[in-house]
Amino acid sequence: MTAPAAFREQLLGAIPRLRRYARSLVFDTSAADDIVQSALERALVHWRQFDPRRDLVLWLLAIAHNAWLDALRRDRHLDVIAPERLTEAMDRERSHEPDVGLQIDLVAALARLTPDQRSAMMLVAVEQLSYAEAAEVLQVPEGTVMSRVSRARAALRAWLDGSGSRAAGRPGLRRVV
Repeated sequence: MTAPAAFREQLLGAIPRLRRYARSLVFDTSAADDIVQSALERALVHWRQFDPRRDLVLWLLAIAHNAWLDALRRDRHLDVIAPERLTEAMDRERSHEPDVGLQIDLVAALARLTPDQRSAMMLVAVEQLSYAEAAEVLQVPEGTVMSRVSRARAALRAWLDGSGSRAAGRPGLRRVV
């Protein structure tokens, strides 16, 4: 038995959010589309497992997140974004707006975050999920999401203002007295 038409319509409506989240994880349109396709296939195959009292988008984002984790396990290169791949991707999408340099810096800084930090940050900052909703998607405690987002914001601040340790790929440690 196939999924009901109303369910399939809701899936179609969620595709833009799935694509945005997947692209923020892998910074590659083709790989992001693979993650979205995998998530949609899983959702259609397991549509009976969806609890209608839940938010469908949260369920789909969780499926997409798990598809990304599966891809990471299968293809270890997805968690390491080569600077030349990032530059090529940004060049393809480059416009003639004056703030493109800042956008490239921000995307490069996001790419340097750990996958756990980047996924939490994207769910909270871009998808505008609450910490509780992001915790549901990531299947971790809410405090873990809060910690990852806090660390991600600190790392982004450090990298964008130039005070981060670029050699280590992480912001430098501060001594708290």
